Amino acid sequence: MFMEWYWALTILLGGVVALLLCGLPVALAFFAVNIAGTFVFLRGDIGLTAMPIEYAFSISKFTLVPVALFVLMGEILFQTGVAFRAIGAIDRLISRVPARLSIVSIAGGTVFSSLSGSTIANTAVLGDLLLPNMLKRGYHPTLAMGPIMAVGGIAMLIPPSALAVLLASLAERSIKDLLIAGIVPGIAMAILFVLYVVLRARSNPALAPASEQVPSERGWARWRPFIVDVLPLFTIFVVVVGSIFLRIAAPEEAAALGCIAAAIVAACYRKLTFANLMKSLRETAKINVMLLFIIAGSLTFSQVLQISGATSGLLQQISAWELNQVSAMILMMVVLLFLGCFMDQVSMALLTLPFFLPIADTLGMNSTWLMVMMLIAMEISLLTPPFGLLLYVMQGVAPPQIRITQVYAAAIPFIGLEVFVMAILVLFPSVALWLPNLVR
Repeated sequence: MFMEWYWALTILLGGVVALLLCGLPVALAFFAVNIAGTFVFLRGDIGLTAMPIEYAFSISKFTLVPVALFVLMGEILFQTGVAFRAIGAIDRLISRVPARLSIVSIAGGTVFSSLSGSTIANTAVLGDLLLPNMLKRGYHPTLAMGPIMAVGGIAMLIPPSALAVLLASLAERSIKDLLIAGIVPGIAMAILFVLYVVLRARSNPALAPASEQVPSERGWARWRPFIVDVLPLFTIFVVVVGSIFLRIAAPEEAAALGCIAAAIVAACYRKLTFANLMKSLRETAKINVMLLFIIAGSLTFSQVLQISGATSGLLQQISAWELNQVSAMILMMVVLLFLGCFMDQVSMALLTLPFFLPIADTLGMNSTWLMVMMLIAMEISLLTPPFGLLLYVMQGVAPPQIRITQVYAAAIPFIGLEVFVMAILVLFPSVALWLPNLVR
């Protein structure tokens, strides 16, 4: 069936967006549009007969193995409670700084990000553990909630990031490069968050209590919790990232080693039981079944877009604009930030990647740079009003008197800091790419 590319694009993309806005799950939205699009653009029944084969082929790729294994690694640490030990150790270590508990939340959240890879778990755990105490001590809600939400999104960048693996797998590009490329931007954001909190607390002491109870331990008594409860957890990060960085293991093998390391650490703390191991496996299975359905729908959707002529037509239109790499990147980030106001991260990635990747290839753009920028844009969208996911996670763990407008206000300064990091990476791609280049 002949149809102008812009009508095909409008019908296919608009159909997915409309179904998502109606509340249909992402996987089912893609499946519905794929069935209609395949019937219309791929010779009716013949296309529908071939579609199950495409679904099976799209999820039988070995490159998707790290997604399941990174989820399992985080679940083991979460269900055994091992990851929570780091928060108390960091709390006892940090002292004599303005807004100490806000700094603890950033440091603890960064460590937790390198272990779990889950933005939701990061925010929920830190909010549940630290927020009530911070508000009780007199912290302004902005300085109490903002750092917790902001550092929660870092889990999307710092390995092990299941979304990074998913994004690289869908793009059929290097998982190793993307995982390593997220380290520098993630750490840079954490440092900026700390500097912002310290400067805000010093410029406006009313935001944080003038004096807090600080750990009284000195010497070994103060450092012992850090050495006992934090350093062993870093061995998991070292096993995963170090094995990739030193070319000892491929990402798939590194993810398997990370699961083994997580189980060994939990066993050393005597927290690994048959019951919580089975719960970790069940939760991993639930998450991965959902992801595999989404992946199958997304890859088939990309093929329907190509068959309909929507992808090639859009590329020709963009080529006529004669954009350079920087202007094209800015345009793509604006699109993602707009979508982030009302759409979840997986949906954003699946909708935009079929368009962004061909544009990047046409302009000679580094695909790792593009995907790091996409991860940052999706991280920002977690905090973007009105529907940023972490805003509602925070409201869910916050005391009842906290209004959603206060949660919005707490997130806005940190959105600005993340946009600043994004701007730096747009102008200087080498900031994200130098570390992956060292591994080659």
